[in-house]
Amino acid sequence: MEELAVAAETVGYQPLSLNIKTWAEEDRPREKLLLKGKAALSDAELIAILIGSGTPKLTAVDVGKIILAAVGNDLNELAKLSVKDLTKHPGIGEAKAISIVSALELGRRRKETVAAAKTRITCSTDIYNYIKPQLLDLPHEEFWVILLNRANVVMRKESISIGGVAGTVADPKIIFKKALEQLASSIILVHNHPSGNIKPSAADIALTKKMKEAGQFLDLPILDHIIFTDNDYYSFADEGVL
Repeated sequence: MEELAVAAETVGYQPLSLNIKTWAEEDRPREKLLLKGKAALSDAELIAILIGSGTPKLTAVDVGKIILAAVGNDLNELAKLSVKDLTKHPGIGEAKAISIVSALELGRRRKETVAAAKTRITCSTDIYNYIKPQLLDLPHEEFWVILLNRANVVMRKESISIGGVAGTVADPKIIFKKALEQLASSIILVHNHPSGNIKPSAADIALTKKMKEAGQFLDLPILDHIIFTDNDYYSFADEGVL
Protein backbone atom coordinates (compact mmCIF):
# COMPACT_ATOMS: atom_id res chain seq x y z
CA MET A 1 0.00 0.00 0.00
CA GLU A 2 2.89 2.34 0.79
CA GLU A 3 4.16 1.93 -2.79
CA LEU A 4 0.86 3.25 -4.17
CA ALA A 5 1.05 6.34 -2.00
CA VAL A 6 4.64 6.95 -3.07
CA ALA A 7 3.72 6.59 -6.74
CA ALA A 8 1.00 9.21 -6.38
CA GLU A 9 3.28 11.60 -4.54
CA THR A 10 6.00 11.37 -7.21
CA VAL A 11 3.68 13.08 -9.70
CA GLY A 12 2.46 15.62 -7.17
CA TYR A 13 -1.06 14.24 -6.84
CA GLN A 14 -2.86 13.52 -3.59
CA PRO A 15 -5.41 10.72 -4.13
CA LEU A 16 -8.96 10.81 -2.85
CA SER A 17 -9.87 8.37 -0.13
CA LEU A 18 -13.41 7.82 -1.35
CA ASN A 19 -14.50 4.96 -3.58
CA ILE A 20 -16.22 6.08 -6.79
CA LYS A 21 -19.36 4.20 -5.73
CA THR A 22 -19.75 6.60 -2.80
CA TRP A 23 -19.75 9.68 -5.06
CA ALA A 24 -22.91 11.48 -6.14
CA GLU A 25 -24.30 9.68 -9.18
CA GLU A 26 -23.74 12.66 -11.49
CA ASP A 27 -20.05 12.71 -10.55
CA ARG A 28 -19.32 9.06 -11.37
CA PRO A 29 -17.64 8.89 -14.82
CA ARG A 30 -20.08 6.44 -16.45
CA GLU A 31 -23.17 8.07 -15.02
CA LYS A 32 -21.80 11.52 -15.79
CA LEU A 33 -21.33 10.54 -19.43
CA LEU A 34 -24.93 9.33 -19.64
CA LEU A 35 -26.36 12.39 -17.87
CA LYS A 36 -24.19 15.16 -19.29
CA GLY A 37 -22.58 13.73 -22.43
CA LYS A 38 -19.02 12.72 -23.28
CA ALA A 39 -17.75 16.29 -23.62
CA ALA A 40 -18.46 16.91 -19.91
CA LEU A 41 -15.85 14.35 -18.82
CA SER A 42 -12.25 15.23 -18.08
CA ASP A 43 -9.42 13.24 -19.65
CA ALA A 44 -8.87 11.46 -16.33
CA GLU A 45 -12.54 10.48 -16.15
CA LEU A 46 -12.42 9.04 -19.66
CA ILE A 47 -9.36 6.99 -18.70
CA ALA A 48 -11.23 5.86 -15.57
CA ILE A 49 -14.01 4.46 -17.76
CA LEU A 50 -11.44 2.58 -19.84
CA ILE A 51 -9.70 0.96 -16.87
CA GLY A 52 -12.90 0.32 -14.91
CA SER A 53 -11.42 0.23 -11.41
CA GLY A 54 -8.64 1.63 -9.31
CA THR A 55 -6.82 0.20 -6.30
CA PRO A 56 -7.72 -0.13 -2.60
CA LYS A 57 -6.26 3.35 -2.06
CA LEU A 58 -6.92 5.03 -5.42
CA THR A 59 -10.12 5.46 -7.41
CA ALA A 60 -10.00 4.86 -11.15
CA VAL A 61 -10.11 8.64 -11.63
CA ASP A 62 -7.13 9.00 -9.27
CA VAL A 63 -5.20 6.50 -11.39
CA GLY A 64 -6.17 8.39 -14.54
CA LYS A 65 -4.87 11.64 -13.04
CA ILE A 66 -1.58 10.01 -12.07
CA ILE A 67 -1.08 8.63 -15.59
CA LEU A 68 -1.83 12.02 -17.15
CA ALA A 69 0.38 13.89 -14.70
CA ALA A 70 3.28 11.62 -15.65
CA VAL A 71 3.03 12.83 -19.28
CA GLY A 72 2.39 16.48 -18.44
CA ASN A 73 -1.35 16.08 -19.14
CA ASP A 74 -0.50 15.80 -22.83
CA LEU A 75 -2.58 13.24 -24.71
CA ASN A 76 -0.08 13.23 -27.57
CA GLU A 77 2.61 12.08 -25.15
CA LEU A 78 0.22 9.53 -23.65
CA ALA A 79 -0.32 8.08 -27.13
CA LYS A 80 3.41 7.34 -27.35
CA LEU A 81 3.40 5.05 -24.31
CA SER A 82 3.55 1.31 -24.74
CA VAL A 83 1.70 -1.32 -22.72
CA LYS A 84 4.90 -1.85 -20.73
CA ASP A 85 5.18 1.88 -19.99
CA LEU A 86 1.61 2.06 -18.71
CA THR A 87 1.90 -0.95 -16.42
CA LYS A 88 4.49 0.95 -14.39
CA HIS A 89 1.66 3.03 -12.94
CA PRO A 90 -0.21 1.90 -9.80
CA GLY A 91 -3.37 -0.04 -10.53
CA ILE A 92 -2.54 -0.62 -14.21
CA GLY A 93 -2.06 -4.22 -15.22
CA GLU A 94 -1.58 -5.49 -18.75
CA ALA A 95 -5.31 -5.71 -19.54
CA LYS A 96 -5.97 -2.10 -18.48
CA ALA A 97 -2.90 -0.87 -20.34
CA ILE A 98 -4.12 -2.64 -23.48
CA SER A 99 -7.48 -0.88 -23.14
CA ILE A 100 -5.80 2.53 -23.02
CA VAL A 101 -3.47 1.79 -25.94
CA SER A 102 -6.40 0.44 -28.00
CA ALA A 103 -8.54 3.52 -27.37
CA LEU A 104 -5.74 5.85 -28.44
CA GLU A 105 -5.10 3.77 -31.56
CA LEU A 106 -8.79 4.05 -32.49
CA GLY A 107 -8.43 7.81 -32.23
CA ARG A 108 -5.45 7.69 -34.57
CA ARG A 109 -7.34 5.53 -37.07
CA ARG A 110 -10.29 7.90 -36.99
CA LYS A 111 -7.96 10.67 -38.20
CA GLU A 112 -6.71 8.35 -40.92
CA THR A 113 -10.27 7.61 -42.08
CA VAL A 114 -11.02 11.33 -42.37
CA ALA A 115 -7.90 11.79 -44.47
CA ALA A 116 -8.79 8.85 -46.72
CA ALA A 117 -11.16 10.90 -48.88
CA LYS A 118 -9.70 12.07 -52.20
CA THR A 119 -7.11 14.64 -51.36
CA ARG A 120 -5.56 17.14 -53.74
CA ILE A 121 -2.09 18.30 -52.78
CA THR A 122 -1.54 22.01 -53.35
CA CYS A 123 1.20 22.82 -50.82
CA SER A 124 3.51 21.32 -48.23
CA THR A 125 0.95 21.86 -45.46
CA ASP A 126 -1.45 19.58 -47.35
CA ILE A 127 1.22 16.87 -47.36
CA TYR A 128 1.94 17.27 -43.65
CA ASN A 129 -1.73 17.05 -42.68
CA TYR A 130 -2.38 14.12 -45.00
CA ILE A 131 0.44 11.93 -43.66
CA LYS A 132 0.04 12.96 -40.01
CA PRO A 133 -2.13 9.94 -38.99
CA GLN A 134 0.66 7.58 -40.06
CA LEU A 135 3.62 9.37 -38.50
CA LEU A 136 2.31 11.18 -35.43
CA ASP A 137 3.74 9.96 -32.09
CA LEU A 138 6.07 7.35 -33.62
CA PRO A 139 9.21 6.58 -31.55
CA HIS A 140 11.07 5.31 -34.65
CA GLU A 141 11.67 6.47 -38.22
CA GLU A 142 9.47 5.45 -41.13
CA PHE A 143 9.71 6.32 -44.82
CA TRP A 144 6.54 6.78 -46.90
CA VAL A 145 5.72 7.85 -50.43
CA ILE A 146 2.58 9.58 -51.66
CA LEU A 147 1.64 8.82 -55.26
CA LEU A 148 -0.27 11.44 -57.25
CA ASN A 149 -2.13 11.56 -60.55
CA ARG A 150 -1.77 14.35 -63.10
CA ALA A 151 -4.22 16.55 -61.16
CA ASN A 152 -2.09 16.19 -58.01
CA VAL A 153 -4.82 14.11 -56.39
CA VAL A 154 -3.54 11.39 -54.06
CA MET A 155 -3.81 7.93 -55.59
CA ARG A 156 -2.42 6.16 -52.54
CA LYS A 157 0.27 6.30 -49.89
CA GLU A 158 2.79 3.52 -49.39
CA SER A 159 5.04 2.55 -46.50
CA ILE A 160 8.56 1.96 -47.81
CA SER A 161 10.52 1.12 -44.69
CA ILE A 162 10.51 1.10 -40.89
CA GLY A 163 13.75 1.83 -39.07
CA GLY A 164 15.10 2.72 -35.68
CA VAL A 165 15.31 5.90 -33.67
CA ALA A 166 18.13 7.37 -35.76
CA GLY A 167 17.27 6.34 -39.30
CA THR A 168 15.60 4.13 -41.87
CA VAL A 169 16.49 2.87 -45.35
CA ALA A 170 14.70 4.06 -48.48
CA ASP A 171 15.47 2.02 -51.60
CA PRO A 172 14.84 4.09 -54.77
CA LYS A 173 14.17 0.90 -56.77
CA ILE A 174 11.27 -0.02 -54.48
CA ILE A 175 9.87 3.52 -54.54
CA PHE A 176 9.85 3.78 -58.33
CA LYS A 177 8.55 0.24 -58.71
CA LYS A 178 5.49 1.11 -56.62
CA ALA A 179 4.95 4.34 -58.55
CA LEU A 180 5.19 2.62 -61.93
CA GLU A 181 2.82 -0.16 -60.84
CA GLN A 182 0.19 2.43 -59.93
CA LEU A 183 0.83 4.51 -63.09
CA ALA A 184 1.48 7.51 -60.88
CA SER A 185 2.35 10.86 -62.43
CA SER A 186 4.45 12.21 -59.57
CA ILE A 187 5.84 11.26 -56.17
CA ILE A 188 6.16 12.89 -52.76
CA LEU A 189 8.70 11.55 -50.29
CA VAL A 190 8.04 11.69 -46.54
CA HIS A 191 9.96 10.47 -43.53
CA ASN A 192 9.83 11.39 -39.85
CA HIS A 193 12.41 12.47 -37.30
CA PRO A 194 11.29 11.22 -33.85
CA SER A 195 13.81 13.60 -32.24
CA GLY A 196 11.76 16.59 -33.37
CA ASN A 197 14.68 18.02 -35.36
CA ILE A 198 13.45 19.11 -38.80
CA LYS A 199 16.92 19.80 -40.24
CA PRO A 200 17.77 17.36 -43.06
CA SER A 201 20.81 15.16 -42.63
CA ALA A 202 23.48 14.71 -45.27
CA ALA A 203 21.90 11.34 -46.08
CA ASP A 204 18.47 12.99 -46.51
CA ILE A 205 19.93 15.52 -48.94
CA ALA A 206 21.82 12.88 -50.91
CA LEU A 207 18.76 10.64 -51.22
CA THR A 208 16.59 13.55 -52.37
CA LYS A 209 19.10 14.48 -55.06
CA LYS A 210 19.37 10.86 -56.23
CA MET A 211 15.56 10.47 -56.34
CA LYS A 212 15.13 13.75 -58.23
CA GLU A 213 17.61 12.70 -60.91
CA ALA A 214 16.03 9.25 -61.32
CA GLY A 215 12.55 10.78 -61.42
CA GLN A 216 13.52 13.11 -64.25
CA PHE A 217 14.84 10.16 -66.27
CA LEU A 218 11.63 8.13 -65.71
CA ASP A 219 9.28 11.10 -66.17
CA LEU A 220 8.16 10.65 -62.54
CA PRO A 221 9.00 13.97 -60.89
CA ILE A 222 9.63 14.20 -57.16
CA LEU A 223 7.41 17.09 -56.11
CA ASP A 224 8.63 17.36 -52.53
CA HIS A 225 10.40 15.61 -49.69
CA ILE A 226 8.91 16.29 -46.26
CA ILE A 227 10.73 15.71 -42.98
CA PHE A 228 7.91 15.19 -40.49
CA THR A 229 7.94 15.88 -36.75
CA ASP A 230 4.98 15.94 -34.38
CA ASN A 231 4.92 19.74 -34.26
CA ASP A 232 6.60 20.95 -37.45
CA TYR A 233 8.03 19.91 -40.80
CA TYR A 234 10.73 20.68 -43.36
CA SER A 235 9.87 20.90 -47.06
CA PHE A 236 12.67 20.52 -49.60
CA ALA A 237 10.46 22.21 -52.19
CA ASP A 238 9.62 25.20 -49.97
CA GLU A 239 13.30 25.64 -49.14
CA GLY A 240 14.23 25.64 -52.83
CA VAL A 241 16.61 22.70 -52.54
CA LEU A 242 14.65 20.17 -54.59
